[in-house]
Amino acid sequence: MTSRKLCVTFTALWLALAIVCLTPSCIAQSYDVVITNGHIVDGTGSPWYSGDIGIRAGRIAAIGILAASPRKRTIDAHGEVVAPGFIDMLGQSGRTILVDPRLPSKIYQGITTEVTGEGESAAPLNDAMIQAGKLNPGLLKITPDWHTFREYFARLEKQGIGINFSSYVGAAQVRKVVLGDKNIQPTAAQLEQMESLVRNAMRDGAVGVSTALQYPPAPYAQTSELIALATVASKYGGIYATHMRNESNAVLPAINEALRIGTEAHIPVEIWHIKVAGKDNWGRMPQVVAKIDAARARGIDVAADTYAYTAWSNDLPAFLPPWALDGGIAKLLQRLNDPALRARIRREMLTPSTNWDNEWQQITGPESILICGVQNPELLPLQGKTLAQVANAWGVGPIDALFDLLVKDNASTTVAVFGMSEPDVVLALRQPWVSVDTDSEGLSSEGILGQGHPHPRAYGTFPRILRKYVREQHTLTLPEAIRKFTALPAQRMRFTDRGVLKQGMWADIVVFNPSTIRDLATYEQPNQLSQGMDYVLVNGVPVIDHGKMTGALPGQVLRGPGYVPGS
Repeated sequence: MTSRKLCVTFTALWLALAIVCLTPSCIAQSYDVVITNGHIVDGTGSPWYSGDIGIRAGRIAAIGILAASPRKRTIDAHGEVVAPGFIDMLGQSGRTILVDPRLPSKIYQGITTEVTGEGESAAPLNDAMIQAGKLNPGLLKITPDWHTFREYFARLEKQGIGINFSSYVGAAQVRKVVLGDKNIQPTAAQLEQMESLVRNAMRDGAVGVSTALQYPPAPYAQTSELIALATVASKYGGIYATHMRNESNAVLPAINEALRIGTEAHIPVEIWHIKVAGKDNWGRMPQVVAKIDAARARGIDVAADTYAYTAWSNDLPAFLPPWALDGGIAKLLQRLNDPALRARIRREMLTPSTNWDNEWQQITGPESILICGVQNPELLPLQGKTLAQVANAWGVGPIDALFDLLVKDNASTTVAVFGMSEPDVVLALRQPWVSVDTDSEGLSSEGILGQGHPHPRAYGTFPRILRKYVREQHTLTLPEAIRKFTALPAQRMRFTDRGVLKQGMWADIVVFNPSTIRDLATYEQPNQLSQGMDYVLVNGVPVIDHGKMTGALPGQVLRGPGYVPGS
């Protein structure tokens, strides 16, 4: 071989070696954070495995043995569970995130993403609705400076948020923009206007269209109206989520309506906070499960979620027949001050019916109603008392106490209602198509957000399931529970880059000890943060560090698949 040929051969060899050694396997990878020594429960339902997780630029860059890899920071999980951040399938933080964007009650549960917008939503708004909010701002005193979801989301991004956040557009919201609070049906032109509002919301980033069919003006909408709005959302890849028209005596027909909407609009259906409400319906959850299983077997994309408490929470006016709220709060208060109409409302509350969700018929008595939040400062001493205690203190019957409380509090009172059975709750929780929601706004144990008396689910839902149903009662295995908190809701919501610990996914991660994590919130003392989350990372940034809140705001607005940038 000539010297020239030998030189060319060695040159080619060195070039080949150089190319090989420039590949990732020959370069020590550098990470922003490496979580070491953890028991990885990846969200899929699989058993835990050991390994390290390397995070770079907010995403999971590697999972494996990374002991030799350089990093800016190491988090030693010392044998604790490392799991995806939890997804709240129905939160109510559309307003409170503007007051305290850290959302302490959420992150101390391990929640890194919230989905909101139950029937009503932050947008769209018209000028009349904004002006009404100025006149009656409530305790939070929030004045909207937006009309559309695009403007609302921009406000969130400008101020920063502590967790990831997404929203449905509420069917009742677009109804109020077009029709107000009246019990009327839209004309063809008005329905077209409502469809246009849904279309714009989907293009702005809403994840679907939702209903809360118990709360006026939502009950006034006929099924055909809801199908029309859901059809629009379907064209943008959205979901139809629903607080069904009835969760008690007529729960099976209500499921039929939800399935019809999903089928005719060609849209997935999510049933929020699935339950069988009312003492006369206890034990009917097997019928609900069988109906949904049968629908899924026919190919209907339907699933549900639960907060797994035996008390629900809603606004006190929900105890009244829908006609009593026709026209809004001012009309309601006029009716309650009219002896004849007040007597009519009482009669209907005392009469069993399948025509409306009569909550008075669902409880064992006024001791089953716990006063939670009030707007009138003079009524603050009533928070945490039952309606029976209020009636006794005021020297009136329980229904009159309910009416009087509505009048004194401008129909703004919220309550917890003990109306479900534990076996029904457990059976729902066990279903493989049921994920988890708090159905609560993000709160704080301090400041204005800690002044109310919420349902304890606001602070305790996810840790309570880990404590009660995993650790103590063994209703679920830990991998099953984590799947319900993470991969399952991410799949439902089409969050394709979240919900599982896998290379390339966003680094929403929690680190906790499954033997000690617990909820502290009770019905008597609800404003207590859960304990046990050692680390909570949102998009790779700790919002809980060594069990303490950092104040970081790394959350993102998660827009739906129909989002059109810059339009």
